[in-house]
Amino acid sequence: MNRVTRIIFAVGEGLSRAPMAAGVFGQLYDRKDIEVLSRGIAVAFEEPVNPKAEVVMIGNGIDISGFTAKPLMNYEITDRTMIFTMDARDRQEILANFESANEENVRILSDYVGDELEIMDPYGGTLQSYGLCFELIKTTIEKLISMIEDDGLFVRESQTVAGEDAGQEPVSETSETEENTGEES
Repeated sequence: MNRVTRIIFAVGEGLSRAPMAAGVFGQLYDRKDIEVLSRGIAVAFEEPVNPKAEVVMIGNGIDISGFTAKPLMNYEITDRTMIFTMDARDRQEILANFESANEENVRILSDYVGDELEIMDPYGGTLQSYGLCFELIKTTIEKLISMIEDDGLFVRESQTVAGEDAGQEPVSETSETEENTGEES
């Protein structure tokens, strides 16, 4: 297993929940052994964080005013990267469209920490809905940090061989299901 050195919070356009999660994580996790990024899955151009998300974050002592949404890039996903989404739809989008993504390194944040409910998208809602979203993200990130501090954060080693992603034939055998879905064990 590989110890995680990069966490990417990736959601839709990346304008509220992902930067909120990255900001909360950055404030609560004071060690510098994990790089934290916020990315969007469907970012057409860089744009600033949602103003309501920014107000909520500032109100909670976290300044994300200089943030701009950036698209998730395949090269950012290494064997030491864990991607957290806020819902199953975004997770499936990443798994389907990023060759370095797999079942082990792309997880739903709330599910990963043992919560049953996904983190709602406050888009189009009131300032209070952004505040509720922040509180849920904060509670979930606190659980994630506790898990990291107790046991570390690890991604299972990929079963692929160097060069496989470059279009060469794989040296290891894979099951028919893995070949059809592009997923790695």
